[in-house]
Amino acid sequence: MARTKSILTEARQIERAVTLIHLGARLQVLESETDLSYERLLRLYKEVSGRSPSKGQLPFSTDWFMTWQPNIHASLFLNIHEYLNKTSELEEIDTIIKAYQLYLEQTQSQGLEPQLTVTRAWRLVKFVDNGMLTMTKCTKCGGHYVTHPHEIAKHYVCGLCNPPARAGKGRQAGSLQLPSAVARQAAVCE
Repeated sequence: MARTKSILTEARQIERAVTLIHLGARLQVLESETDLSYERLLRLYKEVSGRSPSKGQLPFSTDWFMTWQPNIHASLFLNIHEYLNKTSELEEIDTIIKAYQLYLEQTQSQGLEPQLTVTRAWRLVKFVDNGMLTMTKCTKCGGHYVTHPHEIAKHYVCGLCNPPARAGKGRQAGSLQLPSAVARQAAVCE
């Protein structure tokens, strides 16, 4: 009976690792979220992705999440994650996986290039769990956005309600189009 449970647990660990690899997770995430050995994960990574894993340290700064577009994408992901956390009984890593898959669906349905990798999404959840980042409600739109914990919530205005001067002006794939920019673009096309 214990052997059967062990085999099922190992199969679940492998399935989880394969899903994370398909989503583009770094090897350090796999090591942290599974009980599989480094050597086994390395072989699995090469087999699934067809290449060696990226080297180097994981992103550690919270600053990336505070810039305009990454903040909007991180906030979208974290709102999905928080909803799933409240409404389902998934293990934490499975909640991250499902939230990230839903985040990808949302960005793709809007024709946007995802700004958030699964590794950054995983790191974001760790930052929130450790109190390094939090969610703050925008005083204008009422949405919840990723902020530093010391942000003054009483006067917080999000990047969508108060975008930076050059926001939405880029032509690169994935740049957000603000309503006024979309209207001008539609007028030019007519």
